[in-house]
Amino acid sequence: MLFFLISCLSFLLLSKSLALKSILSCVNEMILFTALFWRELTGLFVQLRSGSHYSASTQSRISSAMSFKKKILSKVENVEEDVNFSILDLPELALECILEKLPPTGLCTMAGVCRSLRDRCRSDHLWERHLKNKWGSVVGHAAYREWKWFIASRKDSGASEGGQSKGWIASLSCVWPVSWLRLKMDSSSGNPRIRFPVNSIMSWYLSLESGKFWFPAQVYNREHGHVGFMLSCYDADLSYDSPTDSFHARYPPHGRRTMVIEEGVKWERLRAPPVETPAHELHISDCLNDLRPGDHIEIQWRRNKEFPYGWWYGVVGHLESCDENEHLCHCHNSDTVMLNFNHYTPGSRWRQTTVNRKNHREEGNETDGFYGGIRKLHNKEEIAVWKRLWPTEVLE
Repeated sequence: MLFFLISCLSFLLLSKSLALKSILSCVNEMILFTALFWRELTGLFVQLRSGSHYSASTQSRISSAMSFKKKILSKVENVEEDVNFSILDLPELALECILEKLPPTGLCTMAGVCRSLRDRCRSDHLWERHLKNKWGSVVGHAAYREWKWFIASRKDSGASEGGQSKGWIASLSCVWPVSWLRLKMDSSSGNPRIRFPVNSIMSWYLSLESGKFWFPAQVYNREHGHVGFMLSCYDADLSYDSPTDSFHARYPPHGRRTMVIEEGVKWERLRAPPVETPAHELHISDCLNDLRPGDHIEIQWRRNKEFPYGWWYGVVGHLESCDENEHLCHCHNSDTVMLNFNHYTPGSRWRQTTVNRKNHREEGNETDGFYGGIRKLHNKEEIAVWKRLWPTEVLE
């Protein structure tokens, strides 16, 4: 019995390295050997139990079975020697499925295996999914335009191809192990053996990962949730810090304030700009006629004319003349829209403001600041983000 188990185990270990077709050719013979071996082993047990000695015929049958086993294993070994299998021998669809399952680091490693895999592993369709999954919530059209400008400026600067490649290798150092990168450097010339197209999605992804590329986005509750910026979202340039999985945020200077850099900004406090309006320009409101009490909105606000706009969260409220009965409310028919900022205490000058529905432009003064364009929030996820950032205490 022990001999039989060892025989089967050895066959299974050998079979793992064979192609499926080669294994199937030996399966039938292995089944036949197993049946023959069990028949002879059963007969041997019967003889031993009855006290009989080995007969010459019994010994002959066992020898035949052992010879048959050696013949099968010899075939398996010969088939194994003939098999020379490569991942490139896989069907096209199977290879694509494998590459699609690889993480970015896996694709980078596979790109260094051979020229064929290099071309496959840097394909845009493979990296689009990784870019969307990790960076889709923080990079938008503005970041992509900035990236294109960055690439064009590098080309216009007349940088050599070797210099560009070294730059990309430096960017990859935060994704690949340094020891692996050294293996990819030609010891004689010091030039990388692998070059990546600088305008590919793979290059954009790796540049974002490196932290060397600053891209425009927006930050909730800027400057570590300073009370003066609670429930607001401001434009900033961001740089990724891979060791901490967080960002550096660079806020542009305005008025007498110099540029402010905030470190340790987490992913949940970031978003891609939802509109294309620059921070110093008034957003054109296209939702004023649709606003009703209970609607969630964002409104531009700035301290004075020199400051950039930030987006502030609020809710459309009822007018003072309304009894807030939903069946009798006519606030939506009025030219005046009441906006409530309920994170401020009742009676605070920041608690409420009104805008003109028909002819809304920037409104305000140097004391209370200036209110600009309005966005109506339709996306439940956007609203949920604001509620998650709600301050723990009511503001004055």
